[in-house]
Amino acid sequence: MEGKAKFIFPILATGIVVFVVSCVVTFNNIGPRADFVGCWLSAFFLGWPIASVTGLIAVPYVRRATASIAALIERA
Repeated sequence: MEGKAKFIFPILATGIVVFVVSCVVTFNNIGPRADFVGCWLSAFFLGWPIASVTGLIAVPYVRRATASIAALIERA
């Protein structure tokens, strides 16, 4: 990925993952309460920036590790 796409991709990808995971974890922790949506969105908006920064830092390393692992598998 080039240009702005290399920054946009991890932000969008982590947004989707954090949206789903924060829902599941919040539901698991508090169950179906009246304030569930508020608690879920609070967890989402706290987690998404953290996940986005982590994704921006990790993506280059993950790409290199993926390429190395794929090369090892192809040689086998």
